Amino acid sequence: MKVLMLTWEYPPRIVGGISRVVYNLAHMIGRKDIEIHVITLWELGMYEVEKDGENVYIHRVHTYDIEANDFVDWVHHMNMAFVEYSIRVINDFGKFDIIHAHDWIVSYAAKTIKHAYTIPLVATIHATEHGRNCGIYSDMQRYIHNKEWWISYESWNLIVNSEYMKKEIQEIFKVPNNKINVIPNGVNVNKYDNVHLEKGFREKFAKDSEKIVFFVGRLVNEKGVHVLIDAIPKVLHYYENVKFIIAGKGPEFDNLKNKVKWNKVEEKVMFTGYVDDHELNKMFKCADISVFPSLYEPFGIVALEGIVAGTTLVISDTGGLGDIIDHGYDGMKSYTGNSNSFADSILSILYNPDKAEKMKARALKKVNDIYNWEIITEKTINVYREVLKEFKNSNWKVQDLKERFKEVENRD
Repeated sequence: MKVLMLTWEYPPRIVGGISRVVYNLAHMIGRKDIEIHVITLWELGMYEVEKDGENVYIHRVHTYDIEANDFVDWVHHMNMAFVEYSIRVINDFGKFDIIHAHDWIVSYAAKTIKHAYTIPLVATIHATEHGRNCGIYSDMQRYIHNKEWWISYESWNLIVNSEYMKKEIQEIFKVPNNKINVIPNGVNVNKYDNVHLEKGFREKFAKDSEKIVFFVGRLVNEKGVHVLIDAIPKVLHYYENVKFIIAGKGPEFDNLKNKVKWNKVEEKVMFTGYVDDHELNKMFKCADISVFPSLYEPFGIVALEGIVAGTTLVISDTGGLGDIIDHGYDGMKSYTGNSNSFADSILSILYNPDKAEKMKARALKKVNDIYNWEIITEKTINVYREVLKEFKNSNWKVQDLKERFKEVENRD
């Protein structure tokens, strides 16, 4: 089997969670004796082509030099570049059995290649514009929403990462139940085995006496960092020896810093800005509690990374994120958007270290049993096999243009 995978992000290019998902999935699929070619974006300092693991070929594509007017134009440029490059890949490596597209942003390229070469399309929908914004309110949101519907329609089968996402896709796009496969994201359980903290690393962020509460993610409204910041005064009132570390960048950065000043907790909050994976892994290892106060989260792969790193989780009970944790058993859940509830969950861990240790152990067992890339990969490959089986037994094909012209001649 040969798979052509389309994604706008792949390490070291990381925009959100898609990058890590595609990386781990591609590597695991390659180990199953399946040839996989990943078409993704090039950035300065990256190799244009490389073999990244067993049977995994990475193709990093340059977008056009013409400056785009806006984000929509840029997406068109990217997709046309992906189509051009994919044609070269197919010419050089032969026809593929499956196209696997990740999210709406590669929908133009996926649809074009699908119909040009009669290759069945599988798409993973990682999130929706409707869910991120609790509805569709602007022309840009409507455009993205329509493209998400489009790739859902064009796909033979869809993959989503939680039951929550399945329900959302069914409700907003009216996708049939038997077309959607729920396959959770996973995490490398050995991710932190070789991560070592040099002397003085932890002291850059907190005193020895302080517990570290750690958030990492894009600083956008849907991640709920403002909920965390509004929880801090209550936490500090009852437990002073704690430091809050916020890692990441995004459009809400200035607003969040101003909120910290408004709450008069500047001395207890540190914004690190963007941190690379190497630094991030070490920060996870020295944290005591990982917090994810999202307002909308289809899954939340970074929460799994927090578990594997050995931190105790506090999350909001939203979307697929809420499915990861059983409250009080392997982590703490709070009411979505409720700072008072979030503060209580943090305090429960701070005041009950023995309970926190038991929750960490249970959470790690759950990760090994459910969110294991070996299991996830087998489920994904089974989707490919089922699609290929149905495709071979179907009558779907793109009509030959010569045949169409013959029909015109006969009609005349």
